[in-house]
Amino acid sequence: MTMPSNMLLLSQIAGYVIALILSLCITIPMALHQDEFRGHCLLFSTGIWQENDGQFKIDWASQAYCNFTIFVGVLLFVISAIQVYRMARFAHKNTDSTFLSSFADAVTCIVLCTFTLISALMITLGFKTWCNEISKRFPSCEIAAGSAFDLKDGIDTSGFYIELGAAQFGAWVSFSCWVFLSVCALLKLCRFHAIENMRVSMLRERQRLINEAHTSPKSRDHSLNKQWENQAPSLT
Repeated sequence: MTMPSNMLLLSQIAGYVIALILSLCITIPMALHQDEFRGHCLLFSTGIWQENDGQFKIDWASQAYCNFTIFVGVLLFVISAIQVYRMARFAHKNTDSTFLSSFADAVTCIVLCTFTLISALMITLGFKTWCNEISKRFPSCEIAAGSAFDLKDGIDTSGFYIELGAAQFGAWVSFSCWVFLSVCALLKLCRFHAIENMRVSMLRERQRLINEAHTSPKSRDHSLNKQWENQAPSLT
């Protein structure tokens, strides 16, 4: 294996290790948030502030938003762990994946890149929607964290700002990481394609040389026969 392929494989291992760590930055904060909010999800949740008691009457959005982000985080963790193990074995044996497995890796990276982008957009836009509602009573979401503005649902608001901020950071950096991994997988596919083209060209050149080797003796015999026919009348 050449040095560029070694460097590409090591880059993939490093990328998958970073993706593994970043997946935890999505899964753990979102899971803590749902636990503290008694199964509710603040993403895209709205409500009205009641004048009589100052409480926030929340119209909770679907839990599917938070569940999807947690699912994506778990999926990224599992795939990253599997890929780290696979790539580490390749590096240890000084080998590399085949064309089919590289193609599967490229498709997987692109799909996970799309999932991560959707998750990042959900967290960012959903958190912004929530903060716009909270900011009608508080100067900012950060100041509202820890305030008992929803006693009816019994939610713990002390950590939602840090948890959603960490999940948002993890989702966007994960997206960047999976873009990098997608590029690495596509580069490996291009390398396999170049090697395959080289093999085909060498095979064609070898076949051409073989054909020339077979036809050359016949051409020489034909040339000698022509010379003998031309000289035969002069001898007679």
